[in-house]
Amino acid sequence: MLDFAWVTDPEMLIALLTLTVLEIVLGIDNIIFISILSGKLPKQQQKKARQLGLILALVTRIALLFSLSWLIGLTEPLFAVLGQEFSGRDLILGLGGLFLLGKATLEIHEKVQMHKDHKEKALSASSFANVLFQIMLLDIVFSLDSVITAVGMVDNLTVMVTAVVISVIFMLIFVNPISNFVDRNPTVKVLALAFLMMIGLTLIGEAWEMHIPKGYVYFAMAFSVFVEMINLRVRKVSEAKK
Repeated sequence: MLDFAWVTDPEMLIALLTLTVLEIVLGIDNIIFISILSGKLPKQQQKKARQLGLILALVTRIALLFSLSWLIGLTEPLFAVLGQEFSGRDLILGLGGLFLLGKATLEIHEKVQMHKDHKEKALSASSFANVLFQIMLLDIVFSLDSVITAVGMVDNLTVMVTAVVISVIFMLIFVNPISNFVDRNPTVKVLALAFLMMIGLTLIGEAWEMHIPKGYVYFAMAFSVFVEMINLRVRKVSEAKK
């Protein structure tokens, strides 16, 4: 049951702010994936796919928060391979990581090999339902990571739900500008796909209990974006001089 008595507690408000920021950071990879997948649809369907994708992410995260007993049960070992125990959470993260690796690799291959005259064929091959289904699958993986972070930080369900709702509203506001920017710059799209491959490897590592600090991953992503912004600026100046 939701309880809003915490709104007068400064410590809980600070916890809400901290958790909201973390949820937004953890949602960056979700935005990247939704942006790339929606870009395969006809222009008039892309915005709707992005919005529905994030709404599905919100529903999934709230559903997981209201299923904490089931979520905690996911950490119980199911079986062991070569002395390594695997839980339900490990399986979801591992399969999600493999899916991300495979999907990003195929997208990069398509980006490198596809000619302009094949572009319309690629767009028509991606149905709205198919793209939404892929977004929904990855929403589950990304939401699991997000919710586990929330549970580890705060023990108040209402605070967790509020942070998730605020973070998704923030992402809804910025998903279209980010997606449009990625679409306009092919090199940024390849960089985003490389991020997804890195996140996929991180998820697989998590499944095998090889914990990679999230700070390292996001610092690497931020540094790569900084370098790419410089490249875009240099390219723009060079084209202006021609």
